[in-house]
Amino acid sequence: MAKMEVKTSLLDDMIGVGDMVLLEPLTEDSFINNLKKRFDHSEVYTYIGSVVISINPYRSLPIYTPEKVEEYRNRNFYELSPHIFALSDEAYRSLRDQDKDQCILITGESGAGKTEASKLVMSYVAAVCGKGAEVNQVKEQLLQSNPVLEAFGNAKTVRNDNSSRFGKYMDIEFDFKGDPLGGVISNYLLEKSRVVKQPRGERNFHIFYQILSGASEDFLCKLKLERDFSRYNYLGLDSAKVNGVDDAANFRTVRNAMQIVGFMDHETQSVFEVVAAVLKLGNIEFKPESRVNGLDESKIKDKNELKEICELTGIDQSVLERAFSFRTVEAKQEKVSTTLNVAQAYYARDALAKNLYSRLFSWLVTRINESIKAQTKVRKKVMGVLDIYGFEIFEDNSFEQFIINYCNEKLQQIFIELTLKEEQEEYIREGIEWTHIEYFNNAIICDLIENNQTGILAMLDEECLRPGTVTDDTFLEKLNQVCATHQHFESRMSKCSRFLNDTSLPHSCFRIQHYAGKVMYQVEGFVDKNNDLLYRDLSQAMWKASHTLIKALFPEGNPAKINLKRPPTAGSQFKASVATLMKNLQTKNPNYIRCIKPNDKKAAHIFNDALVCHQIRYLGLLENVRVRRAGYAFRQAYDPCLERYKMLCKQTWPHWRGPARAGVEVLFNELEIPEEEFSFGRSKIFIRNPRTLFKLEDLRKQRLEDLATLIEKIYRGWKCRTRFLLMKKSQIVIASWYRRYAQQKKYQNIKSSAIIVQSYIRGWKARKLLRELKHQKRCNEAATIIAAYWHGTQVRREYRKFFRANAGRKIYEFTLQRLMQKYFLEMKNKMPSLSPVDKNWPARPYLFLDSTHKELKRIFHLWRCKTYRDQFTDQQKLIYEEKLEASELFKDKKALYPASVGQPFQGAYLEISKNPKYKKLKDAVDEKIIIAEVVNKINRANGKATSRIFLLTKNNVLLADQKSGNIKSEVPLGDVTKVSMSSQNDGFFAVHLKEGSGAAGKGDFLLSSDHLIEMATKLYRTTLSQTKQKLNIEISDEFLVQFRQDKVCVKFIQGSQKNGNIPTCKRKNNRLLEVAVP
Repeated sequence: MAKMEVKTSLLDDMIGVGDMVLLEPLTEDSFINNLKKRFDHSEVYTYIGSVVISINPYRSLPIYTPEKVEEYRNRNFYELSPHIFALSDEAYRSLRDQDKDQCILITGESGAGKTEASKLVMSYVAAVCGKGAEVNQVKEQLLQSNPVLEAFGNAKTVRNDNSSRFGKYMDIEFDFKGDPLGGVISNYLLEKSRVVKQPRGERNFHIFYQILSGASEDFLCKLKLERDFSRYNYLGLDSAKVNGVDDAANFRTVRNAMQIVGFMDHETQSVFEVVAAVLKLGNIEFKPESRVNGLDESKIKDKNELKEICELTGIDQSVLERAFSFRTVEAKQEKVSTTLNVAQAYYARDALAKNLYSRLFSWLVTRINESIKAQTKVRKKVMGVLDIYGFEIFEDNSFEQFIINYCNEKLQQIFIELTLKEEQEEYIREGIEWTHIEYFNNAIICDLIENNQTGILAMLDEECLRPGTVTDDTFLEKLNQVCATHQHFESRMSKCSRFLNDTSLPHSCFRIQHYAGKVMYQVEGFVDKNNDLLYRDLSQAMWKASHTLIKALFPEGNPAKINLKRPPTAGSQFKASVATLMKNLQTKNPNYIRCIKPNDKKAAHIFNDALVCHQIRYLGLLENVRVRRAGYAFRQAYDPCLERYKMLCKQTWPHWRGPARAGVEVLFNELEIPEEEFSFGRSKIFIRNPRTLFKLEDLRKQRLEDLATLIEKIYRGWKCRTRFLLMKKSQIVIASWYRRYAQQKKYQNIKSSAIIVQSYIRGWKARKLLRELKHQKRCNEAATIIAAYWHGTQVRREYRKFFRANAGRKIYEFTLQRLMQKYFLEMKNKMPSLSPVDKNWPARPYLFLDSTHKELKRIFHLWRCKTYRDQFTDQQKLIYEEKLEASELFKDKKALYPASVGQPFQGAYLEISKNPKYKKLKDAVDEKIIIAEVVNKINRANGKATSRIFLLTKNNVLLADQKSGNIKSEVPLGDVTKVSMSSQNDGFFAVHLKEGSGAAGKGDFLLSSDHLIEMATKLYRTTLSQTKQKLNIEISDEFLVQFRQDKVCVKFIQGSQKNGNIPTCKRKNNRLLEVAVP
């Protein structure tokens, strides 16, 4: 609904019919079609008077938000669209304002949404009641009791993933202000048989799966459990996992809820220990053994599970083992002990598991009640919420379905009685004559079941207590005798001849015609389930447990309190509980929510007509509508009725000044509605037939259209007049602005014209003055020129004789001077850069300046070279002198030279003074080392190389061992006569020594170095400096080297090498060394 839309009645924008009382015609098909139409439009709620029909949408709808809560708060029940919040608000306001105790009865079959409906009711009440720390704590405890009870009392079934397997009635207590004080929960008939056996496709109670999925490994170890579901016989494996359900997260929610509700840590631990014990009971298995007397007895196969159960519960293992194998029967002062066979042992085991879990659930409810009960003694207002099983019709119906359907019969009975009572009270209150309403009274069916003498439950109890052989067949025979003539009881074996040939009714079944239809019950199991026996030995064994909680669950096991009286049967207990519930409900004002399941697939947007029809029948909804419509179908207070329909009469429209009732009377008389179709109550108008109401709605709709047309017409007229006045006003404003603009434009044009005329006049005057001034100037210039020419003529005439003798020479000198001046000025602007390598020079302008031009170029180059040299340091000058020396020695002679030009001469490559390895060598050499480099000394025997350190000082050439640093040879510079090398790209060179010198004993040195150019240059310069003689540098591809007494020819050849670009030396014969250069 849009934000601006305001609804004042459920009849506004109604999809289908919002209240089934107004459905016309009223048939089963029209009823279903109306529900389907509303369901398809996401309208899941429909009224039958004050009863709410709720259809489970199986999806989340945006109709439960806090905004929706505020929308329905303190609103009339019929003011807005049907909603569960409307019923909750009506019940809460009646309790708070009128001091009437309320009860909300929620019924429907499994999967119809009863539990969710009860949660919505409680959440709405919690939202609209008061606030405060204590109030919020009470509300939180009431709301958090639901997760705990759901975990222990709900299970996954084929119809519902969260099906309540117990009936719950909660009384919420309020103070006089309407704030919650506490609550009391009652539970009915927990389906404890599910603990030991589940139908195919269903699960056990949620708590078993939640513990195994969500508990920590340490916690499971304490409970002696394993996480694998398949380890436990009581857990069905085919549906252990449910889509969309997170058991681990739910377990955390349950533990948190138990803490909020008020469970102590040791209590929570005890509860989970009992659950673990129940789970492990299913793993105990028995084997048969024969005794000497021929009787069969049972023994436990694997005692490990029994041992762990005893450790959890604190029971002596031998005591529990004996309780599973023997049964003690006491009669007066005698005790008889009998053995149990395997079937009886399994029965005892399952009975113990069912009783243990059932009593634990009852203890949980009691413990929650202790936490949430009201603490004050003041008088309290009560709102009860009943969430109980709906009518059940399965293929196989047993004892559980029988007593569930009995409970629904009682609820239907009280529903009819209270509905009729409410109708009658309203008629009397409004002064309307009450007419008798025909309806089906199901009291006869309730009597068939609960009569103390001839009722089915009485017969069942009598059969269970009767001595002798008691079976389900004997119970059926007794029913056939006592109930044969009852019109709602059918059996194949009864004395009534009309069922003898009814093949649809098996011999072991009986059929009851309930208000919702016929239900056939399988008599098998009725006696055992009604007895619900737990052997006294097992009760006493449980009482002997050291586990506090288990001991408290079995008070009858106390030997000091042995009661030989048979405990009440399950049927009689449930009958008493239902009687108490009915008595409680009759003291309260009832509110009904009928829940319907649209399909069996638990899927959204699917509406199964047949399934819905079946639920409509057994819920008795058509009967409910007929009871509601038996008198007057619709009623409404005078004020809202007049407000809604006053536009249908000229006298009441638009305002009625008198009482509302008088206005409604005038309205109905004006519309000529027959008097039998309505009645006037004290505060309400009663309309008998829905057709009359729909006629009023149709008239109202037509009138609204007429009024809308009238309003539209008036609005259009107002809009046109407003637009005209606005246009008129706008036209005046526009005209005034235009006139202003036109006058401004005219003024601007006049002003512009005046300025142009003025400028033209000023220009004409200025040009006239300019012409006069120019004429005067030309006259002055002409006079000056004439005077100059005249003076020139006079001077030339006077000095002509002087100029004629030297005129040619002077003109030549002057011209030459001017050309020289121009040449130098141009050279100034065209000078090249100061770089000595820049060879650019301006072109020669005149031929006669050729020698001058070349001399200037030479002088300029010398000058910039000197300027460039002046920038050098002493070290740089030395380097360049060495480089210049190298150029003179090797340029265009040695192929290795160009590569050395760009390499600086470093000299000390080994850094002998810094390297501790050469400390011995440094100490042996006192002079300054000019060059220190590793060279390869060539062996004359085989041409192989040996690494040596080559040192050049001011006076000597030294060769030292590279590894040890020992000096191998020392040659004075005066003994070096010549250095030979090839012209190719190699580093070989020979140092020739003076014959007869001390160093020449072993002959000349043939060496190889990567810095040949630098070494040869420095050796040349040092020798020149010391000896004042130039060292002979021989560059040839073939030269002789003296080795001791022999002279060997060193020959350089071109060739490809295996070692890449490295030259190699090879001894060819005694007189030839061949160096292959790549």
